Amino acid sequence: MPSRTAQLGLVLPIALIAGAAAARSQSPANSGYYARTNTYSFFSAYSDDSSHILMGAAENRKLLEFGAAYGRTLKLNRIVNWQFNVEFLPVALESDPVVVNTVNWTSPNVYTESRNYTQTGPCIPTSGSFSKIQDGTTYSYTYTNTCSRQWTVGEAFSPFGFQFNFLPRHKLQPFFIMHGGNMYTTQPIPIAAAGSFNFTFDFGPGIELYRSASKSIRAEYRFHHISDRDTSQENPGIDNGLFQLTYSFGR
Repeated sequence: MPSRTAQLGLVLPIALIAGAAAARSQSPANSGYYARTNTYSFFSAYSDDSSHILMGAAENRKLLEFGAAYGRTLKLNRIVNWQFNVEFLPVALESDPVVVNTVNWTSPNVYTESRNYTQTGPCIPTSGSFSKIQDGTTYSYTYTNTCSRQWTVGEAFSPFGFQFNFLPRHKLQPFFIMHGGNMYTTQPIPIAAAGSFNFTFDFGPGIELYRSASKSIRAEYRFHHISDRDTSQENPGIDNGLFQLTYSFGR
């Protein structure tokens, strides 16, 4: 599955860029348009929480991403600037809540054991005690569950995407953007039984403010989904509401 995705990741951008070069569209160089033929961008994105928005089940996951993007205008008119868009994220950090379980045995022997684990749901601090008599022997202990957080390093690539900027004659333009791609992390996310190679897609609205015909800044909100498509033992999936800031330039 990863090799097939990698092949698509190489073929699709080449095909789309070649098509864009041949497309008949009005040049952004024409006066009156705030648009670019080729756009280069740098961005950062963050989400403080995850929940079951559409497909994901993993809760309380965080995302922090830094990346670069390339866009190519496919069609430009007074209503819409339709662009092909590809993103590469050399830094894609995902954070899972970790349950720290500590058990203090008081009978029949006195000792302490501890383990850390991740679960699909959020971590909730708890404590309690247990005691029972079996075959004349008393088994008893107290336990505490405290919460920690584990950040996992990864990278992501979205080779297939589109951006639609509306009213390109205006400096302030609403837009809609979408991508499909994959993400690789140094260990499985969001739980140990899931995968370290995941598929991703995102989409959402935003606002782009042109400082000049060649430079702009964007603010956007995206629904972002991560899933291994059942290629591992478990696939809880992660749904995040992602906020992104982008600086773009080009001509």
